[in-house]
Amino acid sequence: MKIGMVRLREAGQIISCQINEDILEHDYVIVEADRGIEYGEVIEIIEKVCGDCGNKKESLKNVLRKLSSEDYHQIEVNKQEAKDAMRLCSGKIREYNLFMKLVDAEYSFDKKKIVFYFTSDGRIDFRELVKELAKIFKIRIEMRQIGVRDEARLFGGIAHCGQDLCCAKFLKNFEPVSMKMAKTQKLSLSSGKISGICGRLMCCLFYEYKNYKELSKGLPKEGQTIDSAHGKVKVVSVNILKRMAYVELEDGRVEKVFFDEKS
Repeated sequence: MKIGMVRLREAGQIISCQINEDILEHDYVIVEADRGIEYGEVIEIIEKVCGDCGNKKESLKNVLRKLSSEDYHQIEVNKQEAKDAMRLCSGKIREYNLFMKLVDAEYSFDKKKIVFYFTSDGRIDFRELVKELAKIFKIRIEMRQIGVRDEARLFGGIAHCGQDLCCAKFLKNFEPVSMKMAKTQKLSLSSGKISGICGRLMCCLFYEYKNYKELSKGLPKEGQTIDSAHGKVKVVSVNILKRMAYVELEDGRVEKVFFDEKS
């Protein structure tokens, strides 16, 4: 048996699963998730499961099978019916005068549950709404409040770099991102240039920050005076990725100084 990382649905949670030998990376599969039967893509196969790893096996989810043509059909039917459910729920939200924005709706693969995703500035008492929806659909109803970053993950899109959004493509979790990370990477602090389509600071600032911190070790700071082969020089600017600094000599000339070793 092997261990694989499976991303649920198109841009959902990534879970660890026990998979059979005939399943490969990028295969679409049916899995036993925490909240029922779901589908997803095997995005990575990370290791074999040894015979004495019983405890590890217990924490893994099971991949039931590869998606069949019937499964693909069921997924498409579920998506279409989820659109109808979303329209109905939107009408009920207006009817109950609830201050919430319905973002998306999805059926579980086995159609035993439907999840409605919404955003709101505060807490919402949607108990009566859920009761009515349960009477209409006759299955389990779940209302899930999400943030703007989750909304971007759901819908996907193209980032400033021209690539698919990190949150929709590969990120497992949202980490806190700060302006300090942008400053360390010497980026423009204009919000339009360092914010994603969600309006929050770009996720890539977080996972690239560690590399910048490591590469910046032993580098001088801008404005600092250092010793060099040219004597005492003033640091004009620093390129962290190239581990290089532009320095101003006493006669006003500007030269490059490279720092090969990290200290």
